[in-house]
Amino acid sequence: MIIVNLDVIMAKRKIGLSELAAKIDVTPANLSVLKNNHARAVRFSTLEALCRALECQPSDILEYREAPGKDGISYGS
Repeated sequence: MIIVNLDVIMAKRKIGLSELAAKIDVTPANLSVLKNNHARAVRFSTLEALCRALECQPSDILEYREAPGKDGISYGS
Protein backbone atom coordinates (compact mmCIF):
# COMPACT_ATOMS: atom_id res chain seq x y z
CA MET A 1 0.00 0.00 0.00
CA ILE A 2 1.09 3.58 -0.55
CA ILE A 3 1.32 5.77 2.55
CA VAL A 4 1.18 9.56 2.23
CA ASN A 5 3.46 11.26 4.76
CA LEU A 6 2.37 14.78 3.83
CA ASP A 7 1.31 15.58 7.39
CA VAL A 8 4.80 14.71 8.66
CA ILE A 9 6.54 16.91 6.09
CA MET A 10 4.11 19.76 6.74
CA ALA A 11 4.79 19.56 10.47
CA LYS A 12 8.56 19.57 9.89
CA ARG A 13 8.22 22.63 7.65
CA LYS A 14 5.73 24.28 10.04
CA ILE A 15 3.22 24.98 7.29
CA GLY A 16 -0.53 24.71 7.60
CA LEU A 17 -3.00 23.18 5.18
CA SER A 18 -4.47 26.48 3.99
CA GLU A 19 -1.06 28.07 3.42
CA LEU A 20 0.24 25.05 1.49
CA ALA A 21 -2.96 24.79 -0.56
CA ALA A 22 -2.59 28.43 -1.59
CA LYS A 23 1.08 27.94 -2.50
CA ILE A 24 0.38 25.01 -4.81
CA ASP A 25 -2.97 26.30 -6.10
CA VAL A 26 -5.25 23.47 -4.96
CA THR A 27 -8.28 23.65 -2.72
CA PRO A 28 -7.75 22.95 0.98
CA ALA A 29 -10.38 20.19 0.68
CA ASN A 30 -8.43 18.40 -2.07
CA LEU A 31 -5.16 18.77 -0.18
CA SER A 32 -6.84 17.41 2.95
CA VAL A 33 -7.92 14.28 1.07
CA LEU A 34 -4.30 13.67 0.10
CA LYS A 35 -2.93 14.56 3.53
CA ASN A 36 -5.33 12.16 5.29
CA ASN A 37 -4.40 9.24 3.04
CA HIS A 38 -7.80 9.11 1.31
CA ALA A 39 -6.63 9.96 -2.20
CA ARG A 40 -6.84 7.30 -4.88
CA ALA A 41 -4.43 9.14 -7.18
CA VAL A 42 -2.15 12.15 -7.31
CA ARG A 43 -1.14 14.08 -10.40
CA PHE A 44 2.56 14.43 -11.08
CA SER A 45 2.04 18.18 -11.41
CA THR A 46 0.59 18.26 -7.88
CA LEU A 47 3.42 16.12 -6.55
CA GLU A 48 5.93 18.40 -8.24
CA ALA A 49 4.28 21.50 -6.75
CA LEU A 50 4.30 19.90 -3.30
CA CYS A 51 7.99 19.04 -3.60
CA ARG A 52 8.81 22.57 -4.74
CA ALA A 53 6.80 24.23 -1.94
CA LEU A 54 8.05 21.88 0.78
CA GLU A 55 11.61 21.62 -0.56
CA CYS A 56 11.55 17.83 -0.48
CA GLN A 57 11.65 14.77 -2.71
CA PRO A 58 8.65 12.62 -3.77
CA SER A 59 10.00 9.83 -1.56
CA ASP A 60 9.63 12.14 1.45
CA ILE A 61 5.89 12.36 0.75
CA LEU A 62 5.07 8.89 -0.62
CA GLU A 63 6.10 5.59 0.94
CA TYR A 64 5.40 1.98 -0.02
CA ARG A 65 4.56 -0.58 2.68
CA GLU A 66 3.40 -4.10 2.05
CA ALA A 67 -0.11 -4.61 3.37
CA PRO A 68 -0.16 -7.05 6.29
CA GLY A 69 -1.41 -10.48 5.23
CA LYS A 70 -1.70 -9.54 1.56
CA ASP A 71 0.39 -10.38 -1.46
CA GLY A 72 0.65 -6.65 -2.26
CA ILE A 73 -1.28 -7.00 -5.53
CA SER A 74 -4.45 -5.00 -6.04
CA TYR A 75 -6.95 -5.99 -8.69
CA GLY A 76 -9.20 -2.96 -8.30
CA SER A 77 -12.16 -2.32 -6.08
